[in-house]
Amino acid sequence: MIGVPDQYRGAVAFAFGDSPSLADSLLALVIAGKKTATCGALRDFNPEGEPLPVVGRRDIVLDGAGRAAAVIETVEVTIRRFDEVDSAFAHDEGEDDQTLEAWRVGHEVYFARNGGFTPDMELVCERFRLVDILKRDQG
Repeated sequence: MIGVPDQYRGAVAFAFGDSPSLADSLLALVIAGKKTATCGALRDFNPEGEPLPVVGRRDIVLDGAGRAAAVIETVEVTIRRFDEVDSAFAHDEGEDDQTLEAWRVGHEVYFARNGGFTPDMELVCERFRLVDILKRDQG
């Protein structure tokens, strides 16, 4: 990846969300310190695709254009059912008004358009901390 400092070469790189605009808006929340958690459907993690997060691992967050934008470090990983996510985790995701109900509505829509939704689906719930903001070439 171009522009990635040497200490982060070889890191897992990913973008939040499922569109460039969502990737940019969620990245902005991370950089602002409002988003310190994320989740994904367990079914979407596999050895050939996106690896499971690991406590202590540092990952590169990409912006909507696919440029390396930030580095986060995983501080907690839990697997829980969608209907077991609590209000503290929903708040830490940093999106919308962050009530648990708003989180559930938004994430149900997201999972439904990305492979299907059920209330008992298993989620990989990750908390992280922002380690570095990377300089992006605007060219």
